[in-house]
Amino acid sequence: MEITAANNKRSDGLAIYKMKLDKTRRPRSGATDKLTVVYVSTFPPRVCGIATFTEDLTHAMDEMLAPMLTSRIVAMSRSGVLGYRYPRKVFLQINQDNQEEYTETALRINRMDEVQLVNIQHEFGIFGGGRGAHLIPFVQALRKPLVITFHTVLPDPDEELYNVVRSLAESASAIIVMTDLSKGILAQQYAIPQKKIKVIPHGIPSQPYTSSQQAKRTLGYSDRVVLSTFGLINRDKGLEYVIEALPQVIRQYPNFVYIIFGATHPEVLRNEGESYRNFLIEKVYGLGLYDHVKLYNRYFPLSELLHFLKATDIYISSSLEPKQAVSGTLSYALGMGRPVISTAFAQAREVVTGEVGIVVDFRNSQAYADAILRLLEDEKLRLQLGENAYFRTRNMTWANVALQYARVFSEYAPGLAHISEQKSLPRIKLNHLIHLTDTFGIVQFANLTRRDVSSGYTLDDNARALAVTALYWGKLGSSAEDPSVTKQKRELLRLVNTYLGFISFVAQSDGLFQNFVNSDGTLDDVSNQRVDLEEANARAIYALALTATTASLPKTIRQRAFDLLQKRLRSGIFFNSPRAIARCIKAFCILLDGKGHIEGIDLKGTLRSYCDRLVELYQAVSQADWQWFETYLTYSNGVMPEALLLGYRALRDERYLTVGKATLDFLIKQSFVNGIYVPIGQDGWYHQNGKHHHFDQQPEEVNSMVDALSTGYAVAGDEEYSGLMYQAFYWFLGDNTFKQLVYDRTTGGCYDGVGKTTINLNQGAESTVSYLLARLVIG
Repeated sequence: MEITAANNKRSDGLAIYKMKLDKTRRPRSGATDKLTVVYVSTFPPRVCGIATFTEDLTHAMDEMLAPMLTSRIVAMSRSGVLGYRYPRKVFLQINQDNQEEYTETALRINRMDEVQLVNIQHEFGIFGGGRGAHLIPFVQALRKPLVITFHTVLPDPDEELYNVVRSLAESASAIIVMTDLSKGILAQQYAIPQKKIKVIPHGIPSQPYTSSQQAKRTLGYSDRVVLSTFGLINRDKGLEYVIEALPQVIRQYPNFVYIIFGATHPEVLRNEGESYRNFLIEKVYGLGLYDHVKLYNRYFPLSELLHFLKATDIYISSSLEPKQAVSGTLSYALGMGRPVISTAFAQAREVVTGEVGIVVDFRNSQAYADAILRLLEDEKLRLQLGENAYFRTRNMTWANVALQYARVFSEYAPGLAHISEQKSLPRIKLNHLIHLTDTFGIVQFANLTRRDVSSGYTLDDNARALAVTALYWGKLGSSAEDPSVTKQKRELLRLVNTYLGFISFVAQSDGLFQNFVNSDGTLDDVSNQRVDLEEANARAIYALALTATTASLPKTIRQRAFDLLQKRLRSGIFFNSPRAIARCIKAFCILLDGKGHIEGIDLKGTLRSYCDRLVELYQAVSQADWQWFETYLTYSNGVMPEALLLGYRALRDERYLTVGKATLDFLIKQSFVNGIYVPIGQDGWYHQNGKHHHFDQQPEEVNSMVDALSTGYAVAGDEEYSGLMYQAFYWFLGDNTFKQLVYDRTTGGCYDGVGKTTINLNQGAESTVSYLLARLVIG
């Protein structure tokens, strides 16, 4: 038997979602069109750490906020250096030694109405005059809000340094530094008000945690223990003290290699040529270390740099400058999850704790030798330190750093007051969904980003994943002439067939579905008998209805989904769980909207009885201060009010609209705190007359709220629902109690939840699919 929708052009299981998307619109940006932040900094292709920092920061800002907010660059250049071929983002240049150009540039920026704020990425060496004093006329002439990021904060200032920093600070609305130590120095030794100083860490690339083995193989070091240092080479690196420590190490670990990768600093090259590098080479040969020390003399693009860091077993940060406020290379190494041995410069004293590495004295080769040997002798410790470093630096990814910059900017520029609330939607990315899916189905859990096959499979997750693929297929449309779309559709068809195959496997002879499957592909009878299967079955019914009525899917797939659905419905659809009832309501609305017909099943009558059941549950429990279906709020709460609103749309029973809105409004009241969406926490939930628990927060609850608010706006026409829908979705993008991204733009996965003190960095099936479902509803 074939579902009617298979031959009806108007029949489409996506129709209800198209209706929702047509009526749900993005909050208007109003005056935020074509707004600009100008960054004064060096910029690539100039080889400079500040240039790289600014490139990474502005890329993250643009990825998060464009086209509502764009980044433009005023690039600092040097006298006597031929002009760089800058990208279009650079619209002005200042010769750092020409004082007049500073004032002229400030006046020009003042005339640009679209410029809302200026951010100076400050390092003393990139501005002319004593201690960079040429910058003072610029900040004094500027009439735009100004935020200065100090990369270097020097303690014990002399009079000249004190006056320059104070003059810059007095003109700034806010100052950003990268460590608490730097903030303390500015407040105590420069008399800058603490409330003016914000601490935002140095950014790092977002990369999955990996062991060193795979990268070592590709670099030809698979049988070696790798120590590394990277960055622009100069005498302040103190590399000779590390090299002098190595003979002791090699006597015990002859497979040891120390890789130093990075070009000589351009200023050093200009002033003294390669004298320092030649000195290091002579030391290497003098100590007989030529097989154990490798120096790569070139500037590494980010992808290669990260590859070398991935191949690293121990990272060395050997600065000789105790006052060095921050090291981007140290931040990157920690962010890649590598244990660190570092000298006790300013940033290291703050971040290199005993949980992530070892701090050693300056110019002390024996201390290096002892530290290296300690980590080589204890592999378990070495790996644990690296994992700790990775987990502790997730707040430092460029996306999270950009979020913090956006919040600071919006605080001081009136035109940007709401810009951090209007984020760009990440493009839909199925990479992690594909990674979690093998030939049998989607694997339940993940260890960080790696799928944990031992966790087995569930119908819950495979049904959710099937819904994602059906919705995304409909979103791609019929652009068969586009090769990229054609490629995506081939992959989607593989996924759809995999998930349908899993549902077919768990379908029993009576049509009912089992939920849990072991990693070896056998049914987990113990779990299936212990856990109520209603909700898993209802999820499958919904996903199959959606797939069967998605008219643009191949007929064979729709028929396969329909056959499974028909058999399941005929086996009995008597559910008691309110959430299972709600998901069946959603499924029946899709079928009715697609003019689907199942012989022997009264879809409209069953839909009405289930809607009535939810109303009865509401009437039995609700009070003036508790407008809900149960005496507690737990998970996937939004699905119940959403179901009644959809039931109203299908049946036009005003009771469903009244109760649907009342319960959705109640859920909103319990879930939004000071403009931030705070999902009900699973550690205790929220019981009537009990404590409202806010942690741990789960992506599944966010998904259900986004869906409910989207439906609320589409059905009831209440514009507040549209704005709240985006606020709820932005939980994934950093508008949450932890103020960090829960969605991983790099992998396309989603973290498993937000706890009271940390984010669960595992990217399992439920969380990833919940994000994708919410993203597809958003548009």
